[in-house]
Amino acid sequence: MNTTLPTSIAGSLPKPAWLAEPETLWSPWKLSGDELIEGKQDALRLSLQAQQQAGIDIISDGEQTRQHFVTTFIEHLNGVDFTQRKTVKIRNRYDASVPVVVDAVTRPKSVFVDDAKYLRQLTKQPIKWALPGPMTMIDTLYDDHYKSREKLAWEFAKILNQEAKELEAAGVDIIQFDEPAFNVFFDEVNDWGIAALEKAAEGLKCETAVHICYGYGIKANTDWKKTLGEEWRQYEDVFPKLQRSVIDIVSLECHNSKVPMDLIELIRGKKVMVGAIDVASHTIETAEEIADTLRKVLKFVDADKLYPSTNCGMAPLPRQVADAKLRALSAGAAILRNELANQ
Repeated sequence: MNTTLPTSIAGSLPKPAWLAEPETLWSPWKLSGDELIEGKQDALRLSLQAQQQAGIDIISDGEQTRQHFVTTFIEHLNGVDFTQRKTVKIRNRYDASVPVVVDAVTRPKSVFVDDAKYLRQLTKQPIKWALPGPMTMIDTLYDDHYKSREKLAWEFAKILNQEAKELEAAGVDIIQFDEPAFNVFFDEVNDWGIAALEKAAEGLKCETAVHICYGYGIKANTDWKKTLGEEWRQYEDVFPKLQRSVIDIVSLECHNSKVPMDLIELIRGKKVMVGAIDVASHTIETAEEIADTLRKVLKFVDADKLYPSTNCGMAPLPRQVADAKLRALSAGAAILRNELANQ
């Protein structure tokens, strides 16, 4: 692995067309039974190869074995009824039909551990595995049992901690919690959201990350971004407390966004996964554009703590676009690596 500026992806990669509908979130599987299990493993291998061929340093599963970054985890838990549906507003942005929490939530068995073991067998490179964060999980449900966002988040945090410890034992090097909800519910984040996140990471010896982005490149998100004005300062509300948290790495969105770079100063001392790839556009970044984004961030992050990455997941993009963006990320990081080596 490149020890300086190691590259990675934030989360998902496009799935093969024979496994699920391309460029679609929540796409149903095209296979079933044993064929589906085999198909998911095949997709996982392809995802690994795509990252390796592009020169990505820290490997992810590309979320090939899950339909969605939040609901697939929840589907494996007891206490949530997927046959009952209620409409809620997701992150104050768009309406969605969601399952209902009807009883105490528990995890009868591990969710992703077999997938992580399989990926671990295939590569000696560092592996990063993403789990939904507690606050983002509660935001995709209707709670008819706890009647308290904080209580439900705390229960999810305990369940996530069980899963995270098993993933660590399976050989995962970095466990990432996805918390796009941190960009919306600022008071709750500071009141109990970061505490719930720390509970999810409790006792882990591997590195931990939190990914806070402005969402996939889908219409509901891009429309919301248009309402945020000329400067996106959401990070300002949560970074000071996050800087004091036990989380090792903060993953955030930079390229083609209106996030003022100097906000990154607020998490000085943390490792930072810098989103240098725009997932809301089919335009392929040039290596020089990516290097330029990373150069700007270097004013606020020490080089040994800078991890070039993507803004968010790339599941809705065409595969050839995602592959080209990965290659660009590696090339852009290489430019800056050479500059740093020659200083």
